[in-house]
Amino acid sequence: MVAMAKKVKNFEIVFTDPSKAYFSSGEKVAGRILVEVSEITRVSAMRVIGVGCAKVEYAKGKQRCREEMEYLKYEDVVRLDDQPADNDGSVILRPGNKYEYTFGFELPQQGQLVSSYKGKFGYVQYYVKAFMDRPAQPPLECKRHFEVEEPLDVNTPDLMSPTGGMKEKKVTCMFIPDGQVSLNAKIDRKGFCEGEEICIDAKFENTCSRIVVPKAAIVAKHTYQANGRTKVFRQKLSSVRGNHIISGMCDAWQGKSIRVPKIKPSMLGCNIIRVEYALMIYMHIPGSDKLMLELPLVIGTGTSSGMSSRTNSVSSQDGSQASNSWVSLRMPSAPPSYCDIARLDSRLDTPLTPLLDDYDGGDSPIFMNAPAFQFPPLPAYTEVDEEYNGNTRVLQVC
Repeated sequence: MVAMAKKVKNFEIVFTDPSKAYFSSGEKVAGRILVEVSEITRVSAMRVIGVGCAKVEYAKGKQRCREEMEYLKYEDVVRLDDQPADNDGSVILRPGNKYEYTFGFELPQQGQLVSSYKGKFGYVQYYVKAFMDRPAQPPLECKRHFEVEEPLDVNTPDLMSPTGGMKEKKVTCMFIPDGQVSLNAKIDRKGFCEGEEICIDAKFENTCSRIVVPKAAIVAKHTYQANGRTKVFRQKLSSVRGNHIISGMCDAWQGKSIRVPKIKPSMLGCNIIRVEYALMIYMHIPGSDKLMLELPLVIGTGTSSGMSSRTNSVSSQDGSQASNSWVSLRMPSAPPSYCDIARLDSRLDTPLTPLLDDYDGGDSPIFMNAPAFQFPPLPAYTEVDEEYNGNTRVLQVC
Protein backbone atom coordinates (compact mmCIF):
# COMPACT_ATOMS: atom_id res chain seq x y z
CA MET A 1 0.00 0.00 0.00
CA VAL A 2 1.57 3.29 -1.13
CA ALA A 3 0.34 6.85 -0.66
CA MET A 4 1.47 8.53 -3.91
CA ALA A 5 1.87 12.17 -4.96
CA LYS A 6 2.55 13.79 -8.32
CA LYS A 7 6.24 14.30 -7.50
CA VAL A 8 6.76 10.65 -6.53
CA LYS A 9 6.76 8.08 -9.31
CA ASN A 10 7.55 4.99 -7.22
CA PHE A 11 7.76 4.41 -3.48
CA GLU A 12 7.83 0.80 -2.24
CA ILE A 13 9.48 -1.67 0.13
CA VAL A 14 11.23 -4.77 -1.22
CA PHE A 15 12.66 -7.47 1.03
CA THR A 16 16.16 -8.79 0.35
CA ASP A 17 14.78 -12.29 -0.29
CA PRO A 18 11.27 -11.90 -1.76
CA SER A 19 10.87 -15.68 -2.02
CA LYS A 20 11.20 -16.18 1.75
CA ALA A 21 7.82 -17.42 2.98
CA TYR A 22 8.22 -16.54 6.65
CA PHE A 23 10.64 -15.39 9.33
CA SER A 24 11.31 -16.86 12.77
CA SER A 25 12.50 -15.38 16.06
CA GLY A 26 16.11 -14.18 16.00
CA GLU A 27 16.25 -13.85 12.21
CA LYS A 28 17.04 -10.59 10.40
CA VAL A 29 14.40 -8.76 8.39
CA ALA A 30 16.22 -6.74 5.72
CA GLY A 31 15.29 -4.95 2.55
CA ARG A 32 15.31 -1.76 0.50
CA ILE A 33 13.04 1.23 0.10
CA LEU A 34 12.90 2.08 -3.61
CA VAL A 35 12.13 5.66 -4.65
CA GLU A 36 11.70 7.34 -8.04
CA VAL A 37 10.45 10.90 -8.54
CA SER A 38 9.04 12.75 -11.53
CA GLU A 39 10.02 16.20 -10.23
CA ILE A 40 12.82 17.53 -8.08
CA THR A 41 11.88 16.56 -4.53
CA ARG A 42 13.48 17.44 -1.21
CA VAL A 43 13.30 14.67 1.39
CA SER A 44 13.99 15.80 4.94
CA ALA A 45 14.02 12.28 6.41
CA MET A 46 13.24 8.66 5.53
CA ARG A 47 11.94 6.72 8.53
CA VAL A 48 11.26 2.98 8.77
CA ILE A 49 9.38 1.10 11.48
CA GLY A 50 8.83 -2.60 12.14
CA VAL A 51 5.61 -3.54 13.93
CA GLY A 52 4.17 -6.79 15.28
CA CYS A 53 0.88 -6.85 17.17
CA ALA A 54 -2.06 -9.04 18.11
CA LYS A 55 -5.57 -7.61 18.09
CA VAL A 56 -8.98 -8.95 19.12
CA GLU A 57 -12.19 -7.11 18.29
CA TYR A 58 -15.83 -8.20 18.33
CA ALA A 59 -19.25 -6.88 19.33
CA LYS A 60 -21.04 -7.98 22.49
CA GLY A 61 -24.47 -6.39 22.29
CA LYS A 62 -23.87 -2.64 22.18
CA GLN A 63 -20.40 -3.05 23.67
CA ARG A 64 -17.33 -3.26 21.46
CA CYS A 65 -14.76 -5.63 22.95
CA ARG A 66 -11.17 -4.79 21.96
CA GLU A 67 -7.76 -5.90 23.14
CA GLU A 68 -4.25 -5.42 21.70
CA MET A 69 -0.77 -6.72 22.46
CA GLU A 70 2.56 -5.59 21.01
CA TYR A 71 5.27 -8.08 20.05
CA LEU A 72 7.60 -6.01 17.87
CA LYS A 73 8.48 -2.30 17.82
CA TYR A 74 11.45 -1.12 15.77
CA GLU A 75 12.12 2.40 14.46
CA ASP A 76 15.07 3.94 12.64
CA VAL A 77 16.03 6.74 10.26
CA VAL A 78 17.73 5.44 7.10
CA ARG A 79 19.94 7.41 4.72
CA LEU A 80 21.10 7.18 1.14
CA ASP A 81 24.60 5.86 0.50
CA ASP A 82 26.97 8.22 -1.39
CA GLN A 83 24.35 10.94 -1.50
CA PRO A 84 25.33 14.44 -0.28
CA ALA A 85 23.03 15.75 2.44
CA ASP A 86 22.40 19.25 3.76
CA ASN A 87 23.20 20.28 7.32
CA ASP A 88 19.70 19.33 8.40
CA GLY A 89 20.08 15.86 6.86
CA SER A 90 17.76 16.47 3.91
CA VAL A 91 18.60 15.33 0.36
CA ILE A 92 17.47 16.30 -3.12
CA LEU A 93 15.97 13.58 -5.32
CA ARG A 94 16.02 14.21 -9.07
CA PRO A 95 13.95 12.70 -11.91
CA GLY A 96 15.49 9.90 -13.95
CA ASN A 97 17.40 8.42 -10.99
CA LYS A 98 16.53 5.42 -8.82
CA TYR A 99 17.21 5.72 -5.11
CA GLU A 100 17.55 2.92 -2.59
CA TYR A 101 17.39 3.20 1.18
CA THR A 102 18.51 0.00 2.91
CA PHE A 103 17.20 -1.18 6.29
CA GLY A 104 17.53 -4.22 8.52
CA PHE A 105 16.62 -5.33 12.03
CA GLU A 106 16.58 -8.54 14.05
CA LEU A 107 13.41 -10.10 15.39
CA PRO A 108 13.20 -10.78 19.14
CA GLN A 109 14.46 -14.08 20.47
CA GLN A 110 12.34 -17.22 20.81
CA GLY A 111 9.57 -16.95 23.35
CA GLN A 112 8.94 -13.24 22.67
CA LEU A 113 7.01 -13.65 19.39
CA VAL A 114 3.91 -15.54 18.28
CA SER A 115 3.13 -16.81 14.79
CA SER A 116 1.16 -14.77 12.27
CA TYR A 117 -2.55 -15.47 12.41
CA LYS A 118 -5.79 -14.26 10.85
CA GLY A 119 -9.09 -15.41 12.31
CA LYS A 120 -12.76 -14.53 12.63
CA PHE A 121 -12.40 -12.14 15.56
CA GLY A 122 -8.70 -11.27 15.65
CA TYR A 123 -5.27 -11.42 14.05
CA VAL A 124 -1.54 -11.38 14.65
CA GLN A 125 0.30 -9.41 11.97
CA TYR A 126 3.81 -8.10 11.26
CA TYR A 127 4.80 -5.40 8.80
CA VAL A 128 7.43 -2.85 7.79
CA LYS A 129 6.30 0.71 7.09
CA ALA A 130 8.38 3.53 5.54
CA PHE A 131 7.66 7.28 5.89
CA MET A 132 9.03 9.89 3.52
CA ASP A 133 9.09 13.26 5.29
CA ARG A 134 9.07 16.35 3.03
CA PRO A 135 9.26 20.03 4.05
CA ALA A 136 5.87 21.76 4.21
CA GLN A 137 4.09 18.65 2.89
CA PRO A 138 2.43 15.65 4.53
CA PRO A 139 4.65 12.56 4.75
CA LEU A 140 4.21 9.75 2.25
CA GLU A 141 4.09 6.16 3.50
CA CYS A 142 4.29 2.61 2.14
CA LYS A 143 3.82 -0.70 3.89
CA ARG A 144 4.83 -4.34 3.41
CA HIS A 145 3.60 -7.28 5.51
CA PHE A 146 5.72 -10.32 6.35
CA GLU A 147 4.84 -13.65 7.97
CA VAL A 148 6.28 -15.00 11.22
CA GLU A 149 6.16 -18.69 12.12
CA GLU A 150 7.48 -19.70 15.49
CA PRO A 151 8.84 -23.28 15.64
CA LEU A 152 6.77 -25.69 17.71
CA ASP A 153 8.55 -28.98 18.40
CA VAL A 154 6.23 -31.90 19.14
CA ASN A 155 9.12 -34.33 19.80
CA THR A 156 8.97 -33.85 23.56
CA PRO A 157 8.34 -36.62 26.11
CA ASP A 158 4.99 -35.16 27.09
CA LEU A 159 3.66 -34.86 23.51
CA MET A 160 5.09 -38.24 22.44
CA SER A 161 3.34 -40.15 25.25
CA PRO A 162 -0.02 -41.94 24.75
CA THR A 163 -3.29 -40.43 25.84
CA GLY A 164 -6.81 -41.79 26.13
CA GLY A 165 -9.94 -42.03 28.23
CA MET A 166 -13.40 -43.52 28.52
CA LYS A 167 -16.95 -42.17 28.68
CA GLU A 168 -20.36 -43.71 29.21
CA LYS A 169 -23.90 -42.37 29.03
CA LYS A 170 -27.24 -43.66 30.28
CA VAL A 171 -29.98 -43.33 27.67
CA THR A 172 -33.61 -42.70 28.58
CA CYS A 173 -36.85 -42.67 26.62
CA MET A 174 -39.63 -40.51 28.10
CA PHE A 175 -37.76 -40.62 31.43
CA ILE A 176 -37.67 -44.44 31.28
CA PRO A 177 -34.17 -46.03 31.39
CA ASP A 178 -33.17 -47.42 28.00
CA GLY A 179 -29.73 -48.90 28.64
CA GLN A 180 -26.44 -47.11 28.05
CA VAL A 181 -23.61 -46.57 25.56
CA SER A 182 -19.91 -46.42 26.34
CA LEU A 183 -16.62 -45.81 24.56
CA ASN A 184 -12.99 -46.35 25.51
CA ALA A 185 -10.33 -44.87 23.21
CA LYS A 186 -6.64 -44.00 23.07
CA ILE A 187 -4.01 -42.66 20.65
CA ASP A 188 -0.27 -43.31 20.80
CA ARG A 189 0.75 -39.62 21.18
CA LYS A 190 -0.55 -36.05 21.38
CA GLY A 191 1.88 -34.24 19.07
CA PHE A 192 1.43 -34.39 15.29
CA CYS A 193 2.36 -32.46 12.18
CA GLU A 194 0.52 -31.69 8.97
CA GLY A 195 -0.12 -34.75 6.80
CA GLU A 196 0.48 -37.36 9.51
CA GLU A 197 -1.98 -40.12 10.38
CA ILE A 198 -3.57 -40.33 13.82
CA CYS A 199 -4.19 -44.00 14.64
CA ILE A 200 -7.14 -44.61 16.94
CA ASP A 201 -7.72 -47.68 19.11
CA ALA A 202 -11.24 -47.69 20.50
CA LYS A 203 -14.03 -49.93 21.76
CA PHE A 204 -17.72 -49.01 21.57
CA GLU A 205 -20.57 -50.74 23.38
CA ASN A 206 -24.31 -50.26 22.91
CA THR A 207 -26.87 -51.70 25.34
CA CYS A 208 -29.70 -49.27 24.54
CA SER A 209 -32.49 -50.02 22.08
CA ARG A 210 -31.23 -47.61 19.40
CA ILE A 211 -28.72 -47.99 16.58
CA VAL A 212 -25.68 -45.81 17.26
CA VAL A 213 -22.79 -44.74 15.01
CA PRO A 214 -19.20 -44.23 16.23
CA LYS A 215 -17.31 -41.30 14.70
CA ALA A 216 -14.11 -39.28 15.12
CA ALA A 217 -13.19 -35.76 14.05
CA ILE A 218 -10.32 -33.29 14.31
CA VAL A 219 -11.68 -30.07 15.80
CA ALA A 220 -10.09 -26.60 15.97
CA LYS A 221 -10.84 -24.29 18.88
CA HIS A 222 -10.06 -20.57 18.47
CA THR A 223 -10.30 -18.57 21.71
CA TYR A 224 -10.41 -14.76 21.74
CA GLN A 225 -10.17 -12.71 24.95
CA ALA A 226 -11.01 -9.02 25.27
CA ASN A 227 -12.36 -6.81 28.05
CA GLY A 228 -12.48 -9.76 30.45
CA ARG A 229 -14.73 -11.73 28.09
CA THR A 230 -14.01 -14.84 26.07
CA LYS A 231 -15.38 -15.75 22.66
CA VAL A 232 -14.86 -19.27 21.33
CA PHE A 233 -15.03 -20.34 17.69
CA ARG A 234 -15.06 -24.09 17.01
CA GLN A 235 -14.75 -25.78 13.63
CA LYS A 236 -14.64 -29.40 12.48
CA LEU A 237 -11.79 -29.95 10.02
CA SER A 238 -11.98 -33.64 9.05
CA SER A 239 -13.80 -36.76 10.21
CA VAL A 240 -14.19 -40.52 9.87
CA ARG A 241 -16.98 -42.86 10.90
CA GLY A 242 -17.42 -46.50 11.80
CA ASN A 243 -20.13 -49.11 11.30
CA HIS A 244 -23.60 -48.89 12.80
CA ILE A 245 -23.88 -50.70 16.16
CA ILE A 246 -27.24 -52.29 16.91
CA SER A 247 -28.63 -52.90 20.39
CA GLY A 248 -26.65 -55.29 22.55
CA MET A 249 -23.54 -55.28 20.33
CA CYS A 250 -19.99 -53.89 20.41
CA ASP A 251 -17.53 -52.62 17.84
CA ALA A 252 -13.78 -51.96 17.95
CA TRP A 253 -11.30 -49.81 16.05
CA GLN A 254 -7.74 -51.05 15.84
CA GLY A 255 -5.54 -48.43 14.20
CA LYS A 256 -8.36 -46.63 12.40
CA SER A 257 -6.69 -43.55 10.95
CA ILE A 258 -7.57 -39.93 10.37
CA ARG A 259 -5.13 -37.62 8.61
CA VAL A 260 -4.07 -34.23 9.95
CA PRO A 261 -5.12 -31.76 7.21
CA LYS A 262 -3.20 -28.70 6.06
CA ILE A 263 -3.70 -26.40 9.05
CA LYS A 264 -1.79 -23.77 11.00
CA PRO A 265 0.25 -25.07 13.94
CA SER A 266 -1.15 -24.70 17.45
CA MET A 267 -0.78 -21.18 18.85
CA LEU A 268 -0.32 -21.35 22.60
CA GLY A 269 1.90 -18.37 23.47
CA CYS A 270 -0.49 -15.44 22.89
CA ASN A 271 -2.47 -14.11 25.85
CA ILE A 272 -5.47 -12.88 23.85
CA ILE A 273 -5.66 -15.38 20.95
CA ARG A 274 -5.26 -19.12 21.35
CA VAL A 275 -5.53 -21.86 18.70
CA GLU A 276 -5.92 -25.41 20.01
CA TYR A 277 -6.84 -28.73 18.42
CA ALA A 278 -8.49 -31.88 19.70
CA LEU A 279 -9.49 -35.32 18.48
CA MET A 280 -13.18 -35.84 19.23
CA ILE A 281 -14.28 -39.47 19.42
CA TYR A 282 -18.03 -39.72 19.81
CA MET A 283 -21.13 -41.82 19.30
CA HIS A 284 -24.16 -40.45 17.49
CA ILE A 285 -27.32 -41.54 19.37
CA PRO A 286 -30.65 -40.87 17.61
CA GLY A 287 -32.92 -38.75 19.78
CA SER A 288 -30.24 -38.02 22.36
CA ASP A 289 -27.08 -35.96 22.85
CA LYS A 290 -23.83 -37.41 21.56
CA LEU A 291 -21.47 -39.28 23.85
CA MET A 292 -18.15 -37.48 23.35
CA LEU A 293 -14.54 -38.01 24.41
CA GLU A 294 -12.05 -35.20 23.68
CA LEU A 295 -8.33 -35.98 23.39
CA PRO A 296 -6.11 -32.86 23.12
CA LEU A 297 -3.75 -32.54 20.14
CA VAL A 298 -0.78 -30.25 19.55
CA ILE A 299 -0.02 -29.53 15.89
CA GLY A 300 3.63 -28.61 15.43
CA THR A 301 5.94 -27.33 12.72
CA GLY A 302 8.38 -29.50 10.79
CA THR A 303 8.16 -33.25 11.21
CA SER A 304 7.63 -35.39 14.28
CA SER A 305 9.55 -38.55 15.03
CA GLY A 306 6.41 -40.64 15.63
CA MET A 307 6.94 -42.92 12.67
CA SER A 308 4.51 -45.51 14.01
CA SER A 309 1.54 -43.35 13.01
CA ARG A 310 2.67 -42.73 9.45
CA THR A 311 1.12 -45.80 7.89
CA ASN A 312 -0.53 -45.75 4.52
CA SER A 313 -4.28 -45.75 4.32
CA VAL A 314 -4.54 -49.20 2.77
CA SER A 315 -2.69 -50.98 5.55
CA SER A 316 -4.59 -49.02 8.21
CA GLN A 317 -7.95 -49.88 6.72
CA ASP A 318 -6.99 -53.51 6.20
CA GLY A 319 -5.86 -53.76 9.81
CA SER A 320 -9.09 -52.20 11.00
CA GLN A 321 -11.18 -54.59 8.93
CA ALA A 322 -9.24 -57.60 10.15
CA SER A 323 -9.54 -56.58 13.80
CA ASN A 324 -13.28 -56.11 13.42
CA SER A 325 -13.82 -59.55 11.92
CA TRP A 326 -14.88 -60.95 15.31
CA VAL A 327 -17.69 -58.41 15.37
CA SER A 328 -18.99 -59.50 11.97
CA LEU A 329 -19.07 -63.10 13.17
CA ARG A 330 -21.42 -62.14 16.00
CA MET A 331 -23.61 -59.72 14.10
CA PRO A 332 -24.62 -59.92 10.43
CA SER A 333 -24.24 -56.60 8.65
CA ALA A 334 -27.34 -54.84 7.40
CA PRO A 335 -27.32 -53.72 3.77
CA PRO A 336 -26.01 -50.13 3.50
CA SER A 337 -28.27 -47.30 2.45
CA TYR A 338 -27.76 -45.53 -0.84
CA CYS A 339 -26.39 -42.45 1.01
CA ASP A 340 -23.74 -44.60 2.68
CA ILE A 341 -22.70 -46.06 -0.68
CA ALA A 342 -22.38 -42.58 -2.12
CA ARG A 343 -20.00 -41.61 0.68
CA LEU A 344 -17.51 -44.48 0.83
CA ASP A 345 -14.37 -42.34 0.91
CA SER A 346 -13.43 -41.45 4.49
CA ARG A 347 -10.08 -39.83 3.72
CA LEU A 348 -9.44 -36.08 3.57
CA ASP A 349 -7.60 -35.16 0.39
CA THR A 350 -8.65 -31.51 0.13
CA PRO A 351 -7.41 -29.35 3.05
CA LEU A 352 -10.02 -28.06 5.49
CA THR A 353 -12.92 -29.77 3.64
CA PRO A 354 -15.28 -31.86 5.82
CA LEU A 355 -15.70 -35.44 4.68
CA LEU A 356 -18.78 -36.78 3.01
CA ASP A 357 -19.42 -39.60 5.47
CA ASP A 358 -20.44 -37.54 8.51
CA TYR A 359 -23.95 -36.35 7.75
CA ASP A 360 -26.32 -37.25 10.55
CA GLY A 361 -28.40 -34.09 10.79
CA GLY A 362 -26.38 -32.68 13.67
CA ASP A 363 -22.82 -32.37 12.41
CA SER A 364 -20.94 -29.79 10.34
CA PRO A 365 -21.95 -28.94 6.76
CA ILE A 366 -21.23 -31.46 4.04
CA PHE A 367 -19.63 -30.16 0.86
CA MET A 368 -20.48 -32.57 -1.94
CA ASN A 369 -18.22 -33.22 -4.91
CA ALA A 370 -21.10 -33.67 -7.36
CA PRO A 371 -23.67 -30.89 -7.81
CA ALA A 372 -26.50 -33.44 -7.77
CA PHE A 373 -25.98 -34.26 -4.09
CA GLN A 374 -26.57 -31.25 -1.83
CA PHE A 375 -27.62 -31.40 1.77
CA PRO A 376 -29.00 -28.32 3.53
CA PRO A 377 -26.12 -26.27 5.06
CA LEU A 378 -25.60 -26.47 8.79
CA PRO A 379 -23.27 -24.33 10.96
CA ALA A 380 -19.64 -25.54 10.97
CA TYR A 381 -18.99 -24.07 14.37
CA THR A 382 -20.50 -22.93 17.62
CA GLU A 383 -19.76 -19.61 19.26
CA VAL A 384 -19.78 -19.40 23.04
CA ASP A 385 -19.60 -16.13 24.99
CA GLU A 386 -18.50 -16.50 28.56
CA GLU A 387 -16.97 -14.44 31.31
CA TYR A 388 -13.27 -15.25 31.52
CA ASN A 389 -12.30 -16.62 34.90
CA GLY A 390 -9.42 -18.90 33.98
CA ASN A 391 -11.48 -22.10 34.24
CA THR A 392 -11.85 -24.55 31.39
CA ARG A 393 -15.39 -25.13 30.11
CA VAL A 394 -16.69 -28.08 28.14
CA LEU A 395 -18.24 -26.80 24.93
CA GLN A 396 -20.72 -28.32 22.53
CA VAL A 397 -19.33 -29.76 19.30
CA CYS A 398 -21.35 -29.70 16.15
